[in-house]
Amino acid sequence: MSATSPVRPVLPPDIRARKGGEPLVVLTAYSTPMARLVDAHCDIALVGDSLGMVIHGLPSTLGVTLEMMILHGRAVMRGCQKAMVVIDMPFGSYEEDPQQAFRNASRLMAETGAPAVKLEGGVHMAETIAFLTARGVPVMAHVGLTPQSVNTLGGYKVVGRADEAAKVMADAKAVEAAGAFSVVLEKVPQGLAARITSALSIPTIGIGAGVACDGQVLVVDDMLGLFTDFRPKFVKRYAELGKTADAAIAAYAAEVRNCSFPADEHAFPDEVPVKK
Repeated sequence: MSATSPVRPVLPPDIRARKGGEPLVVLTAYSTPMARLVDAHCDIALVGDSLGMVIHGLPSTLGVTLEMMILHGRAVMRGCQKAMVVIDMPFGSYEEDPQQAFRNASRLMAETGAPAVKLEGGVHMAETIAFLTARGVPVMAHVGLTPQSVNTLGGYKVVGRADEAAKVMADAKAVEAAGAFSVVLEKVPQGLAARITSALSIPTIGIGAGVACDGQVLVVDDMLGLFTDFRPKFVKRYAELGKTADAAIAAYAAEVRNCSFPADEHAFPDEVPVKK
């Protein structure tokens, strides 16, 4: 491939073909600059509805709208050349019936150019996933802890211990049978996640589900130390950019107040210097 050849973007069949191979690397992205950073290193850039909390300061993901997902989806698409962009379908945009889900999924794809969507739910969403995939909408599924159902679940807790294990396994198998090209396992015990990964022919992408999954996803602001309202056990901080930014802003504020910024090198002279 020449230096001027266009980069081929990753697509859903490529992700499906990675089952059991090199682990998939997934991070969220909500803006064009962050998408460019994610694109350089990751297989998938997920425009997660976590943007409601991370970017917009909402108490949960439930207040996120389709318009918000489209806005951020467009921004991320501008920043990605290689990584596949997947956009979350927000709460209330797909649960009513398969027809509602198709209208909103097709709108997400048409208005952003993203090649796939993600939605939460297992057995009870299998009919909807099948309806979408039969009509050309690639679906990444999401089982285990499903944040949009946090009020029903009773909080952000581990899902799949004891008697719950069979249900999570059934959910994973149902979304596979319905045509999902991959499935996110969130906050699932690692032993169960390993069994699900072995049982499925599609890749599993873990978040708080152990190392046996076919890939891993984190919220980028969590792993960079930018979002610090809370820190789930499954998040590893690879940087503390929030602290670095705080120090930089404090230094800027101090220099403005003591009039050491802007200095002469940051200002423009009254006369244009004459070149000799």
